[in-house]
Parts: sequence; C-alpha cells; structure tokens
Amino acid sequence: MAGLITVAVIDDHPAIAAGIELWCSKAVDTEVRVVESGATPAVAWAGEGGGADVVVFDLQLSGQVPAFRELRQLVEAGREVVVYTMRDDRDTVLTCLDIGAFAYLSKTEGPAHLVPAIQAAGQHLPYTPPVMARAFGTDTRTDRPKLTPREVDVLVSWFACESKEMVGRKLGLSVRTVNSYIDRARIRYAHAGRPAATKAALVARAIQDGLIGLEDL
Repeated sequence: MAGLITVAVIDDHPAIAAGIELWCSKAVDTEVRVVESGATPAVAWAGEGGGADVVVFDLQLSGQVPAFRELRQLVEAGREVVVYTMRDDRDTVLTCLDIGAFAYLSKTEGPAHLVPAIQAAGQHLPYTPPVMARAFGTDTRTDRPKLTPREVDVLVSWFACESKEMVGRKLGLSVRTVNSYIDRARIRYAHAGRPAATKAALVARAIQDGLIGLEDL
C-alpha cells in the first residue's frame, strides 16, 4: 500500500506494545501499521518484522542494563530505530543517537510524539521530540568535529532546501561540489565517532552541535 509505514515493536511489556499498536492504527496523514511485536529483538529479524520500515525499541528489555549492543546491531543492519523507553537521562539519549538511532523518546512523551517520530523515520525526515531537544541543549562533550564555515553553510542550506540542486543555485555551487561538502562533513563526524549516514542524522548532529536551532527547521 502506498504511503504505508510498517513497524516492529520490541518491548517486554505487552500492554505497552498493545498501546503502540493502537496509537499507530489511528495515525493520520500517513498510515502506520504494527506488523510484529515481542519481548526480544528477534521480532525485528524474522517474519514481517524483518522487513519493517521502522523498529520501535525499548532500551531496558527485562534488565537494568541498557541494550546498547542490540541497538547497534539493528543500526548496523541499516534499520531505522526509534528508541522508546523510560530512561530520559542525557547521557543515555546521546549514546543512543551516537550509535545511530533515528530518534529517542521517553515513554512519558506518548503518542503525541511517538507516532510522528515513526512517520518521520519511515519517510527519512528529521524529527526531534522534547527529550532529544533537552539532551542536545545540555550536551557539553568535546568530541565535536570542526567543520569549515563553507561546510556549515552548505549543510544549513541543505537542511532548509528540498534538493541539492536548490542548494547549488542558492550558493552558486555545482551539485557535485554540494555533494562534496556534505560528504566531507559526514567523514568528519564519522572520524569523531558520531556517524551521520542520512540527512536526518546530519540534522540531529547539527542541532547537537549548535549549528542550527529547532526554530530553523
């Protein structure tokens, strides 16, 4: 079905999984359907869950230790992961984003943010829920890559434009040159241990590092 976003839910509380399925069934604008749910990451690797567009992932999973290893496995396999968990401390949020999670939400944020985050992940569009915004605003780490002013100009223009062709016209650059600046920025982030393989990931990095504000999006 055109416009349908499929979801696998990994959460060891059946009531939470049922709630997410209900919220998704009521999504507007873009249809969202939970196709698989369960208490372990296995649901994201087999059956309909193996091909789901988005994985909603509870970080705790029957223990007190955050499941960073399992999250990394999903990200490295190219999955779009929305972390949805009770933890809302800055370091955990930033660690998940550095691993490559698409978005991070506290369970207190509920359907008002979870469903839009799923829709954004399914369409590769940026989305910054409140708990992520707070983590970005208090991020004082020193492992930020040093981008050149031109790289910053290109990135900020790209975030605001629909295409790289528009960026090129705005800045007087060829599309090849625009791509080159974006690739350089990605390489710098990768070398800093904070990969950003997608436009949405680069937007998240730019917000974290103060290159743009939420009001600019």
